[in-house]
Amino acid sequence: MLTLSFMRHAFVASTFIAIICGIIGVFVVARNLSFLTHTLSEIGFAGGAFAVFAGWPALNGMILFTMLSSVIVGQMSIKESRREAVISAVSALFIGLGILFLSLSSQSASSATSILFGSVVGISLNEVWQLVYLSILVLIILLLMYRRLKFDSFDSIGAQVSGINQTVISVVFLLLLALSVSVAAQIVGSLLIFILLTLPAASAKYFTHGVARMIILAILFSLLGTWLGLFLGYLTDWPVSFFIAVIEVIIYTTALIYSKFIESN
Repeated sequence: MLTLSFMRHAFVASTFIAIICGIIGVFVVARNLSFLTHTLSEIGFAGGAFAVFAGWPALNGMILFTMLSSVIVGQMSIKESRREAVISAVSALFIGLGILFLSLSSQSASSATSILFGSVVGISLNEVWQLVYLSILVLIILLLMYRRLKFDSFDSIGAQVSGINQTVISVVFLLLLALSVSVAAQIVGSLLIFILLTLPAASAKYFTHGVARMIILAILFSLLGTWLGLFLGYLTDWPVSFFIAVIEVIIYTTALIYSKFIESN
């Protein structure tokens, strides 16, 4: 399997994607931003479709659209009373734009499939390096702001009292989330990005409560899903994103059962 260059590229890319999603996902869950990952996935679809229309790499279009939109959407949906309306409006707009760009494009239907569900075969060496560079950038920024981000995410009131600039932390995190969405879409596709950005972290919190341990466990769950998904996809020729989704759901269901078992004893 690893003798094939596209599979080696896919495993390298998926490793970095899993690490990024595992770390970012813990803070996404802690900050109750799971809804935003779903919205950004649809924005990423529109960005990828625009890139196909413009003749760009899909990743560039996704980064452009998600980074421009993440802060705006995040700030608009802070109030829970209007969150559902904002999500519905933004999702409808960008899905419509994505469909428009694809209909105007001269590319085949396979381009739409790659954007929506990811493409292991289509990952080139240059795209792998681009993913690696972006992942390293996200990791460096996360490392630099880790303590303040952890404080703000898990003790917002304490962070406010301590004088931490929560607005700056929020904006930077939303931009990192947008980058993570764009990066992860290359494997799982724009429609299933939220799986890697929410389920591994959501599963991890049922097994441990320390932030560092949650991050490690979320990364392991992400790696398990992506690596096993790639392996099963290679064996069966079924979509890798399907296997990743099923594996992560199984892990999450197991975590729920474990939590119920612990509570009953």
